[in-house]
Amino acid sequence: MFKTDFACAAEFFWQHFARMFSIQQLFSKGDRFQELLEAAAQETHESVRLVIELMKSPRNTQNLDDLILARRKEKKISEQISNELVKTFITGLEREDIEALARGLYRIPKAAEKLAERLVMARHHLDGIDFSKQADMMAKATDAINEMVKQLRDMEDMEKMKTFNDRLQLVEVEADKYMNELLRDLYGGKYDAIRAIVIRDVYELMEKIVDRCHDAGNVVMQIVLKNS
Repeated sequence: MFKTDFACAAEFFWQHFARMFSIQQLFSKGDRFQELLEAAAQETHESVRLVIELMKSPRNTQNLDDLILARRKEKKISEQISNELVKTFITGLEREDIEALARGLYRIPKAAEKLAERLVMARHHLDGIDFSKQADMMAKATDAINEMVKQLRDMEDMEKMKTFNDRLQLVEVEADKYMNELLRDLYGGKYDAIRAIVIRDVYELMEKIVDRCHDAGNVVMQIVLKNS
């Protein structure tokens, strides 16, 4: 009985050690997956920064061109992650988690590009509309998700990760509340029908960017909780 118990304990120890070692390998300095995820988060951050600049100067189409380029870079990084997963036999995290985070990050610049296209296409309907509050929310949301992805290198610091996630949750709640206020004002008959439809569409696309950041943040937290 003693030998059986000892063998079970030894097996558990080595399984735990192997898992911790593989996690450390995945998120150690210079790890390929971490580098790619951080690069994807950075391009996501850049995409939102550029769309915010476009909100300020919708006639500056260079910002749209730069945003499209940033999204292409992020898409290429997402493809690289998929290719690396095919070639890598052992990963420290579940493959589904890596894929889910890569997919979550990819959806943010995709939403940003749609917003940018709408801003350029309908800019004559948007003169005089103040988007500064939405811009601030989008910036805060992408700042938070960018930091959360970086923080995956040190998953033991749960308090720091929780701080970033709390900020992201707060921005998402504020965005929903502000959206309701804007829609009430919009439906009050202040604008003609076409302009009201255009403004509503732009509002919804801005909110979608915050929602996409929130979704990606949820994936990060699931990864951390699984491996804490």
